[in-house]
Amino acid sequence: MAHYAQLDGGSNVLNVVVIADSDTQDGSGNESESVGIAFCKSLWGSDTNWKRTSLNTRGNTHIKGGTPFRKNYANVGGVYDVGRDAFYPDAPYASWILNETTCTWEAPTADPAGPVAAPGEQKYYWDEPSTSWKAVP
Repeated sequence: MAHYAQLDGGSNVLNVVVIADSDTQDGSGNESESVGIAFCKSLWGSDTNWKRTSLNTRGNTHIKGGTPFRKNYANVGGVYDVGRDAFYPDAPYASWILNETTCTWEAPTADPAGPVAAPGEQKYYWDEPSTSWKAVP
């Protein structure tokens, strides 16, 4: 199955649809993004804007060991960045920084518990007004 993100007139993701791989193949049976886009336009109108996205790409890594595609799977409400040729969500907080390699958002300081707190360890939450991590009471 192939996944395509519908974009508004700019770069905002409005919808993500799934179509059959056969609807993305050219006359030689090769996958083609332009063929998939033409198929989406035939269903949802020629004035729509589409980009292919990969369900298996997260943080510029293909979770099944393949080649990552457009940094992240598109999400409704997220953006497609033409310059980076990447999908990513809106920043969760104004102070967070976009990692250029993964196109994921990172806090300006690392979570004291690390990426995943071990059972029984202190957990933290991001407090935007102080731009710091606070211990969960």
